[in-house]
Amino acid sequence: MWAVRRVVVGVDGSLGSLQALRYAADEARERCVPLVAVIAWVPPGGDAAERSRPSPYLRRVWREEARKRLQGAFDAGLGGMPSDVTVQPHVERGDTGQVLVDIANRSDDLLVIGTGRRGLMSRMIHRSVGRYVLAHAKCPVLAVPPSALMEEMGHGLRGWRRRRAHSIAAELQSL
Repeated sequence: MWAVRRVVVGVDGSLGSLQALRYAADEARERCVPLVAVIAWVPPGGDAAERSRPSPYLRRVWREEARKRLQGAFDAGLGGMPSDVTVQPHVERGDTGQVLVDIANRSDDLLVIGTGRRGLMSRMIHRSVGRYVLAHAKCPVLAVPPSALMEEMGHGLRGWRRRRAHSIAAELQSL
């Protein structure tokens, strides 16, 4: 194993990022290094819209909302801030991929990102953070796949209905 100075993880509150947060916390704990949890934010409507009508008040509100999302991710993913790991939270303005690469900027960092399934519409609208990070990172990148439970949750009610219909059909066939 190589020496790691710190573990950097991208967190946005999604199921994939919660899985990555859990994995990153375990890595930081095992290696006795700090956990740097990063959430990136961009103003609604993008930077160009905000720059045309800047509002220091709204910037503070958006930054505070991002900070709350980061805290909420720790609550949801780990049951709160871990006491046995040094956590360095970062709330940064900018595109997620670029912010992560800028923070995890040394070869002895370990960058952890979550992967998850995105629908066609989501892929068309949002850039892939994973692709950006893999193409630009100066450190090892660990992409954590979603857990089986997260896969189930990701299908939502439609997935539940589909599974229920299959189980009913199987029960009818067994009669």
